[in-house]
Amino acid sequence: MNTDNRRRRAGQTLLVIILCCLPVGLLPPVTQAQAPEPEREQLLNGLRILLWSRPADQNVLLKLRIHSGAAFDTAGKAGTMALLGDILFPDALTHDYFTQEMGGKLEVETDHDAITITLQGRASEYDRIVDYLRAALVTTPLTPENFTKVREARLKGLSTVKPADIANQAIRERLFGSFPYANPVGGTAESLARIERTDVMLAREKFLNPNNATLVIIGGVDRRRARRALGQLLGGWRKGDQLVPATFRQPDPPDPRILIANALETKLAEVRLAVRGLAPADHDYFASILLAAIARDRWQKLLPDLNGGFFVNQDAHLLPGMFVMGASVDSAAAGKTLEAARNVLKSLVDSPVLPSELDKAKGHALALMNQRLSQNDTLAEAWLDIDTYSLPSLGELLHSWTAISASDLQSAAARLFRESPKASVLVGNAEQLKTQLAATSRIEMQGEARPRAPEQQPATNTTTTQPTRRRIPVLAPPKNPNPLLKSGRPTPKPD
Repeated sequence: MNTDNRRRRAGQTLLVIILCCLPVGLLPPVTQAQAPEPEREQLLNGLRILLWSRPADQNVLLKLRIHSGAAFDTAGKAGTMALLGDILFPDALTHDYFTQEMGGKLEVETDHDAITITLQGRASEYDRIVDYLRAALVTTPLTPENFTKVREARLKGLSTVKPADIANQAIRERLFGSFPYANPVGGTAESLARIERTDVMLAREKFLNPNNATLVIIGGVDRRRARRALGQLLGGWRKGDQLVPATFRQPDPPDPRILIANALETKLAEVRLAVRGLAPADHDYFASILLAAIARDRWQKLLPDLNGGFFVNQDAHLLPGMFVMGASVDSAAAGKTLEAARNVLKSLVDSPVLPSELDKAKGHALALMNQRLSQNDTLAEAWLDIDTYSLPSLGELLHSWTAISASDLQSAAARLFRESPKASVLVGNAEQLKTQLAATSRIEMQGEARPRAPEQQPATNTTTTQPTRRRIPVLAPPKNPNPLLKSGRPTPKPD
């Protein structure tokens, strides 16, 4: 699954579950269900368990999250954690077994913050499902053959890159610079070539540990059976010695120039504008999600021709992520589209959010909830997000959500957009885009070396002065410090 979609879905999923808890009078009848709270346990090795037993359910869902992702890739070796995720279940027959024999699914998703494993199948096969998970975690099949296979699969996937992918990666690099969030989760051809099997083995030892993981179980399995299988099969998963905290130096401000990247195979231009966003634990995070919905509406009002080829998202990360606006438009309209996006962000700071805009934004969230309310997968992700981002309980989040007002949105907009440096990227016919923007905007062509600043010449003095002559030292023989020693000179005769 595309990691950009995974990050966008993380914040939306948690918002969905919070809305499930809203008082009955505030929601349409279809949304009156209460979000369940899981039973919480912890194995002796530190593995946290969130269980919701549903006896009538014929299926069971297991979703395990390792709380370390691509942000921990070694410098110059982007893609290491993604390869670790791929190698957990390298055999295609295992995936086919879950989809065809169990009528479920087996997925492994890696993003910057985590590796998430999803296994779904018949509840009657629960013990076998846990055993498949045990084999991946405890006896990881990190053989030379499997390493070569998953790395070649990653390299093959890089051979087909769309202009939208180029734009998404370029805006991340532009905004984050050398910060880990700028690196592609799956790596590049150059970085994957540098990764050796020992790098993945080291990552496995450091991060693939039970005290760095949370497991959600939802379905037709009672507490006793669930606990017994976990103790027998995952109890031997060795605890890690120490956890590696996510501490990185904050990125430098982005270059204010518009970056233009060439993509001749498309007649359209990809437009991206981004600022640093908010972390999910920030008190203004949910306000920023509503701001994204309002910004989308205002952008479309300014440019009705955008239709469905545009988006506005607050990407979720453990550390502050990215508030990004993007569109696919005709090359001739690229400059106008980018300028309209800038005006939208300015309007969110200068113009108060109307009550109708706030109601519509919340209505959009409710529609999303109606779409996902009955999905176990969505509920499991929300619980994992609360655990991953160290968020308060659903009750406390609910209180924060119901208190959001139009003034809160404008205050959050001021934090995000008033003085924050913005990054902008255009991908398309580079010469056409350069001709369109060179006269009115500061631009940078991707791949062009920056002009070197002229070297400063030493200041010249018109007054002619004689050079200072160095004084040559003269070594004199030392005086005799001891009067008892005889001198080499003859003793003078008395008069």
